[in-house]
Amino acid sequence: MFAAYAAHIDRENPLDGLRLGERPEPEARAGWTTVTVRAASLNHHDLWSLRGVGLPEGKLPMILGCDAAGVDPDGNEVVLHSVIGQSGHGVGPREPRSLLTEHYQGTFAERVAVPAWNVLPKPKELSFEEAACLPTAWLTAYRMLFTNAGVRPGDSVLVQGAGGGVASAAIVLGRAAGLRMYATSRDPVKRVRAVELGAEEAFEPGARLPRRVDAVIETVGAATWSHSVKCLRPGGTLVISGATSGDRPAHAELTRIFFLELKVVGSTMGSKDELEDLLSFCAATGVRPVIDRVLPLSRAREGFERMAEGELFGKIVFTP
Repeated sequence: MFAAYAAHIDRENPLDGLRLGERPEPEARAGWTTVTVRAASLNHHDLWSLRGVGLPEGKLPMILGCDAAGVDPDGNEVVLHSVIGQSGHGVGPREPRSLLTEHYQGTFAERVAVPAWNVLPKPKELSFEEAACLPTAWLTAYRMLFTNAGVRPGDSVLVQGAGGGVASAAIVLGRAAGLRMYATSRDPVKRVRAVELGAEEAFEPGARLPRRVDAVIETVGAATWSHSVKCLRPGGTLVISGATSGDRPAHAELTRIFFLELKVVGSTMGSKDELEDLLSFCAATGVRPVIDRVLPLSRAREGFERMAEGELFGKIVFTP
């Protein structure tokens, strides 16, 4: 079957390890099912995999891709939850949590095998392309906002780095839930897009906000860390789920954190129950993922290049 996969690890030039070509069909195993992929979305995780983060050399070649929507062997339209090992269904009961592409082949292929437990019904209101955007970036944003930030309708939230999949998802979800959303971006075009998506205002990185916010959604890391901490009201919450600019900020802002009793909460992906809630939320409210572009899987390299260059706004989706 045709697939996009990591053939070797290159930390300096990750795209050098990306290959497009034929790979073996998924292996049948007890408790697992094979899904025919109709759409799969690209995440920063896939770019990090090509750098060897979470993907050891001994696991190569590895088909990339965490997210997908498709059709199961019975003809049902389904969405995949990409976290493996949260339950004993289909894997060893003590297997540590991982994502597809770390230990098991991923979704950038014509077919993918996953534990049957990881398969959820796709709402009829969502297209395959829309549904394929939800299991990683959108689920991450959902958990950050509604599980870990502790915000309520009317509260204010700053989203750093508008344009990325998690950031754009947070803006849309927050606005739909009645939150006052603010955003930052270096790119003036992306700032305009953020406002179009529902942000009340969008600012250059480091700019002073009209008010201190109740929570910050942080995926950028070192470049925006100090600004994120300084934008919080006393007792506010900073939720972090990534560090694309690095994980070692010049200033940890420890004095401000303890003096203002700020909360710093780490957040990773989301549970199967939260994905089910997110699917229902999108179906009921009309909220839809922001899609930068849809490409055939044969042009996957274009999508990876666009993500690596930081040019995208929203999600890139591949269709086998």
